[in-house]
Parts: sequence; structure tokens; C-alpha cells
Amino acid sequence: MEKIPLGAWDFAIVGFSIAILLVIAYFSGKEEKDTADFFLARRKIPVWAACLSFVATEISALTIVGVPATGYRENWQYLQFFIGSASARLFIAFFFIPAFYRYNCTTIYEFLRHRFGPATQYAGSVFFFITRLLASGVRLYAASLAVSVMLGWSLGQAVLLFTLVAIAYIAFGGIKAIVWTNVFQSLSFYIAGLATLVFLLFHIQGGFSEIWRVAGEGGRLKLLNLGWNFQDPNLLWIAILNGFFGSMAAFGTDHELMQRLLTVETRRESQKTLTMTIVAVLPLLLTYLSLGTLLYVFYQQNAGLPLPENSDKILSHFATHVMPSGLKGLVLAAILLASIDSPLGSLSASFVTDIYRNLMKPSGTEAHYLKVSRICVVVFGIILGILAYECRAFEGMLWVAFKINGVTAGSLLGVFLLGLLTTRSGNRGNVVAMVLSSVTMATLLVLSEKKIIGLGWSWLIVFGTLSTFVLGYVLGPLLDKKSQA
Repeated sequence: MEKIPLGAWDFAIVGFSIAILLVIAYFSGKEEKDTADFFLARRKIPVWAACLSFVATEISALTIVGVPATGYRENWQYLQFFIGSASARLFIAFFFIPAFYRYNCTTIYEFLRHRFGPATQYAGSVFFFITRLLASGVRLYAASLAVSVMLGWSLGQAVLLFTLVAIAYIAFGGIKAIVWTNVFQSLSFYIAGLATLVFLLFHIQGGFSEIWRVAGEGGRLKLLNLGWNFQDPNLLWIAILNGFFGSMAAFGTDHELMQRLLTVETRRESQKTLTMTIVAVLPLLLTYLSLGTLLYVFYQQNAGLPLPENSDKILSHFATHVMPSGLKGLVLAAILLASIDSPLGSLSASFVTDIYRNLMKPSGTEAHYLKVSRICVVVFGIILGILAYECRAFEGMLWVAFKINGVTAGSLLGVFLLGLLTTRSGNRGNVVAMVLSSVTMATLLVLSEKKIIGLGWSWLIVFGTLSTFVLGYVLGPLLDKKSQA
């Protein structure tokens, strides 16, 4: 089957979407005067907007492209992680968020300074930079890969487009631009997903009964994975544990998502925002997993059609070769918008608030800090683009992102839980605990990938959290006592 070129409607939809981003950025950023505007929007964002912003950030291009690919290549067991994720959101709402508002934090790593000391704050920020840059590099690669297929561009050209647009609107508009463009982005995810779902349903022969039969025989409808094989990361109870710990780390200790929750005025509004995301995210996950299943059935019924050499391209390949003009533009716009929502705002916030203000220029003016914040968006954008381009050798990108996250996220979560659930003191000891834990998790991941040990990657964040918590609890008072002697 020959590639169906993009039509006028496709380009119009994509052009309109990007124009909306830039217009929002202009009106959001033209009156910004200080970092309270740039990083927190002065906590004046409505709850519903913060909720949709959180959803758009959580979903990302990795979900838009990676979840259908997982449903197409595997089954529905990815949904098991959401059980733990939903539980984690409730835990964060009632244990994490009150502490962040109590200390009026601009970034969540300021809590670590109040609770333990500056060394723990700096370590938390550095771990955030490492975790977020690597994981977001995979996310940006996912979008660039899909767009390169649909537009016929090289991967490098697609990465460059996303990087430039993201830098332009975030550097000017700050968190207000991010939140309000996120609202537009999240709506595009729903529309594109449902439109593609309906299109597939009308182009699969035999209706629901045939979909159920073909997908069932192909093992694509498996939801629960029961058993006790420690090497299988998709076992129900392991997936729930990973979803719980992973979401606590992603939502409670990763400033990219928590930044959205700090833009509302009060603690209660922030808690309400996070709990609302459970209801808002689930329909999207169901939609994009369904797309993967229907794509599998479609290509089973049309076995003569060519398939992409990399299954991660399945949605963009289908849109390019099968979908008509207009619908193709909706999918392309959703992928574009999902990728442009990058972590540049939160990375800039953490660097300027946690490190630059404290270590490099503690007596600067707000105008100076605002200027540095915008420069940081540019620098981090370039780094992110380079990382995304280097991801081109991987397949199964959804799991690659989880593995990267598992190495360092447990260290962050462990030290936050130590601060929230105990009264234990410590500062330098926490840093040692975080480093030792992340090195151990990296070693376990390498040994697991090389089949030297039988350990599913989803254990990494669980073990990392527990080891950091225990080591910090034991080493903190000892090491800090010696440093004071």
C-alpha cells in the first residue's frame, strides 16, 4: 500500500494547533514580572485547568504512541499498573501535598531543605534532572519517530521541530503557557483517540464479535497476569506495586507533574485536582489500549498490508497509509502537541530555585532570576533534543522509559518518604543513601537485561525506595553527627 500524502485539512489542523500554542504563550507571558509568575502562575490556576494540565503531562507522546504499540504487540496487562497508580494519587494527595503547601514551596525539593538540609535538597534536584531528562528524552523520541513516519522527515528534523517550538512557547510563557496549552492538548488527545477508534471499528469486518475472537485468539485481550514468576514485570501484584511506587515517585517527587498541582491556590484545591485526575486519565488509557487491539485485528484481517519494521511506529504507520485526510491530521496534531509538552518549565524551576539561587547568585533580583529561567529553558531544550535523537536504537520505548525511571526514582521517593513518615534527622547521610541505592538499581538492571539474574525491571523502584529509606534512616544521624564533630 502506498503512503497517502497529507492533505490540506491535515496541514490546516496541525498549523492551527501550533498557532494556538504560540498565541497562548504570548498572552500568558507578556505580563510576567518574576519567578512567582513564571513557575507558579501566582497559584491562580483553576482546579479543572490544573487537572487537565496534569493529564496532558502524564499522558505525553509516549502514551499516545507507546500504549497502542503495547496493546498491538502484547495485551492489556499494562492497565494493571493503573490500579497502583490510582492508589498512589490518593496517598500523595493526603501526605505529600499538605507538606508542600505548609512550606510554601516553589519546587518540591525545597521541602527536603526544610526537613533535612541543603545537601538533601541539592541531591534531590540533581536526581530529578537525571531522571526527567532521560525519561523525557524517550518521550520526545516517541513523538519524533511517529511524526517522521507521517511527514516523511528524518528523525533529526522532527526532533529539531519539537525542540524549537517547545523552547519558544515555554521560554516566553512559563507555567501559565504550559497549563493552558495543556488544556488544549488534553482535549486533542481525547478527540484524536476517539476519532481513530471509530474509524477502525468501521474498517474491521465482522464487528465486535470478530474483534473479540481474533484478539482473543492472538492473546491480545489478557488483562490480569497471575502467578509468582519474579522475572515477569507484568504480574498483577508486581504491576500494582510498581504502579503504586512508580506513581508516587512520578507524581509526588518529580517536579514536572507536581508543578501543575502547586499552581492552584490552596492545599484542598491541589488535593482535589490530583484525585480528579484518576477519572480523567482512565478513559484515555482505555481508548489508546483499545486502539492497539483494533490495530492488531485490522492487520490480521489485512495480512497483505505492509507493517513497519519497528512496532512502536504502528499507530503513525496506520495513520499514514490508511487513514484519510483530516483524521490523519488529528492524529498528527495529537502527537505533536503531546511531544511539545516537555519538562523544560520544571527543569528550569528546579535549577533556578534549588541550585542557582542558593549556590551561584543568592542576592540576584527577580528580573535577573526570570532572565536566567528563560535561558535555562533553552539550554535544557537543547540537551533534551540530543538525548531524544540518541534513543533511536531502542524498541519497546514504553518499557525503556519505565526502566530508566526505576534506576533513580526510588532514591527520590525513599528520601521523601523518610521526611514525611518519620522524624529522623539526616542530611549528608541521605545523599549517600540515594547514591548507593541508584548505583545498586543500575547494577541490578544491567544484570537483569543481560539475563545474569532473574529479576523483573518493575522491582527496581520498589527496591530503590526501600533501600534509600532504610539506608537514610540508619546512616543519616551517624554521618551528620560525625560531620558536626
